[in-house]
Amino acid sequence: MEGIRINKYLSEAGICSRREADRLIQAGRVLLAGRTAIPGDKVSEGQEVAVDGKVVSREGEEIFLAFYKPKGVVCTTADTEHGEKIQNVVEYVQYPKRVYPVGRLDKDSEGLLLMTNQGEVMEKILRSRYGHEKEYFVKVDHKVEESFIQGMKKGVPILDTVTKPCKVWKESETSFHIILTQGLNRQIRRMCEYFGYRVVYLRRDRVMNITLEGLKKGRYRELTAQEIKELKRECGWREYHVK
Repeated sequence: MEGIRINKYLSEAGICSRREADRLIQAGRVLLAGRTAIPGDKVSEGQEVAVDGKVVSREGEEIFLAFYKPKGVVCTTADTEHGEKIQNVVEYVQYPKRVYPVGRLDKDSEGLLLMTNQGEVMEKILRSRYGHEKEYFVKVDHKVEESFIQGMKKGVPILDTVTKPCKVWKESETSFHIILTQGLNRQIRRMCEYFGYRVVYLRRDRVMNITLEGLKKGRYRELTAQEIKELKRECGWREYHVK
């Protein structure tokens, strides 16, 4: 019986996206049946797969969580960052089964973070080419001018690229909302800095069809069957099964 590609196996186990799985394999951190895995390996039924010495298996139950990440919590599964002990999101949530964050929300920001054990969904949400929306509320250190709003909308040169055009509207004298369809590193903060603004508060309110509404800071909830159905539909699932 033909097996499943090892990067897909790791993705379906909820370990990471296929792209990240390829990186783990190339770094020699993945074992297949006791030997170091190589790109393109296939996992046959009964073979053991381990990442960093821990055995993993594909999870049958689909888990999707909406979590209100507080400021200070780091979106990683590691225990340390830059040699320092950190409070990672998995340890903070303490969900009884293995789940992983879908993408990142920087340490100094708060708001909605999706968590799941479904690597394929994770992969599709993260891929910028799908144009999935993420909405944020932002406060800055001085008056929001119309020229700033228009400049943010058109695209801003950061990180050797220009951000995609986006939706931006003013909320108050020093705050605004922004909807992005890409996820560059510290994108909103860098965009604001380009125009001479400093972000003093940043909160993610929505990822695709999932919102922060009703969630208290530091708490999580399981997505409803309808939310999962819509999330998968937006990710391009032709068939989906919701429990």
